[in-house]
Amino acid sequence: MEAVITLAGEGTRMLPWSRGLRKEFLPLYDRGGSGDPVLKPVAHIVVESLVAAGAYHLTIVYQPRDAQSIRNYFSVDSAFLRRHRHHGERLTETRRLYDTLGRLRLSYAVQPHPRGFGDAVSRARASVGGQRFLLHAGDAILLEPHRGHLPRAMGELLERDGLDAVLLVRKVADPRRYGVVEGTPGRSFHGIGRIDVTGMVEKPEKPRTHWAATAVYAFDPAIFDALETYRRAHRPRELELTDGIRTLLSNGGRVAALVIRPKIGEWWSVGSPEGFARALSRTRVVASRAPAEPHR
Repeated sequence: MEAVITLAGEGTRMLPWSRGLRKEFLPLYDRGGSGDPVLKPVAHIVVESLVAAGAYHLTIVYQPRDAQSIRNYFSVDSAFLRRHRHHGERLTETRRLYDTLGRLRLSYAVQPHPRGFGDAVSRARASVGGQRFLLHAGDAILLEPHRGHLPRAMGELLERDGLDAVLLVRKVADPRRYGVVEGTPGRSFHGIGRIDVTGMVEKPEKPRTHWAATAVYAFDPAIFDALETYRRAHRPRELELTDGIRTLLSNGGRVAALVIRPKIGEWWSVGSPEGFARALSRTRVVASRAPAEPHR
């Protein structure tokens, strides 16, 4: 499946650290190949999640100033491996990443100016073409017992039911800071709760539900037309992805959401200092645990 990862926001909540540095390259813990905890950039973990979900072509959306650092990280550097071959045990995860990159078609798209999440997604249109795709923001991770399970399920549901979009939502105590999903309960999919979405509101003052969208999606390419339709009609200063989803719904599109529960996954963002601190602590605990039993 096609996949898109966005590394294009300004990261103003992380200032002054984020001045010239990308929050998507903040480190979180993961279990290494040897079973010991290792540190990986958030975007590295996201790429592994999308590949585990079945992605074979990945488009990375970035701002022009970040081109060199992002391309350098996601390029195979054989000379680097040769220079540090005497530290072989330290190169295990780099070799694993290079193996993944060798099996993945990688493309890049540029967002010239930071004009919203929806605008960043629209920049991947030419690369994705007319294919369904997974979308994952680069500043948060899904912490799953079996990496890639939830995004894969989202893609399968999108295709099976001929939907225009599948969202991933979680229940939060204060939904006013999020994109809030409204809808009715549907039949579960692969044991994951489902909502048939009827509406979505960005940061509502009086939320009608507690279902907050995470920044993981599966889309039909119709989302690109929906975003452009909203842009032409409203000319917003920043184009949000919620605008495109609401346009899909108003045009009769079919949208569903899968619900994260504690046993199947957790959503951790590094978009704020507090969020990063919590994510680092939580991933350290999980990476230090004994490996999970193989999925049956």
